[in-house]
Amino acid sequence: MYAIVEIGGKQYKAEKGALLRVDHLSVKENDKIKVKEVLFLHMEKGDVIGQPYVKDAVVECKVVKAEEKGEKLTVFKYKPKTNYSVKRGYRHTYTVLEVLSVSQEKPKASSEA
Repeated sequence: MYAIVEIGGKQYKAEKGALLRVDHLSVKENDKIKVKEVLFLHMEKGDVIGQPYVKDAVVECKVVKAEEKGEKLTVFKYKPKTNYSVKRGYRHTYTVLEVLSVSQEKPKASSEA
């Protein structure tokens, strides 16, 4: 069973035990978060496609690293014949999540008296 989830405007494939490296989230290490923005759910019974999200589907994740820096990117600007050049570096920050479970909860029947 796996799911395609949306975190921070980007899509990730979430399987049980997988590590997801997502854009920086404001969470602490060892926190558990529930992602309800599930776009697609693959189960043994069949596939469920959300419009836009799958109803009652939840992906539970644990924060492994709250802040991790990525590779350094070099940004170089240059204009010929004007003696202009600027060199800068940049490192993006990420949050590492471990997927604990992928499930679709059953809707609870409401009892009206």
